[in-house]
Amino acid sequence: MTKVKQYSNIIVDTGCANLSSVKFAVERLGFTVTITDDIEQIKAADKVIFPGVGSAKHAMENIIEKGLVETLQNLTQPVLGFCLGMQLMTRSSTEGISTTEGSQKNSIECLNIIPTSVEPLNAQGNRLPHMGWNTLTTVAEHPVLKGISVDDYFYFVHSFAAPLSEYTLASCQYGSEFSAIIGKDNFIGCQFHPERSGALGSKIIQNFLELEPQELISL
Repeated sequence: MTKVKQYSNIIVDTGCANLSSVKFAVERLGFTVTITDDIEQIKAADKVIFPGVGSAKHAMENIIEKGLVETLQNLTQPVLGFCLGMQLMTRSSTEGISTTEGSQKNSIECLNIIPTSVEPLNAQGNRLPHMGWNTLTTVAEHPVLKGISVDDYFYFVHSFAAPLSEYTLASCQYGSEFSAIIGKDNFIGCQFHPERSGALGSKIIQNFLELEPQELISL
């Protein structure tokens, strides 16, 4: 039996909730992982995970306070984002913006790694947040998505989403189509929660953790 190479894996401590559940999901697959906001540890990791529950405004405030912006923007190893973690990879988000009269700011600057923006989900009258199981409507070929197909179910909890774009690797529909997975170079983000999506969510995490870095170079 061929032994799978173990990489050093890091979950970035963004100061948001959900860190422990992501850690447990990784460990259930037999991998080790460390939660940290230490810049040198993050830079030295083989694989990096951006978790996320909460608002983009709060998460970006934490990332800025921890001095992590430049480090995260310049990672060259494979990076996987979960839910808010995916949204933080984009150019900007309107989540968390105050509608108080006189406010001049209409979006939150995110990490600007993947040039798309996060906007309110156009649910066409469906209840928000979009919460629960839903299927993928398109799936691109990508090493992290090996074994994932159209009509596979994943668990979503969100009211904001990235629109379809050239960076969409998988889509979903809830009133309208939106990006369920986006990617650019070594960065991949899932709008759903892989850690809460059963065997198929675990499959995505495992694909990512077993990824050879050079697999992304040729994409």
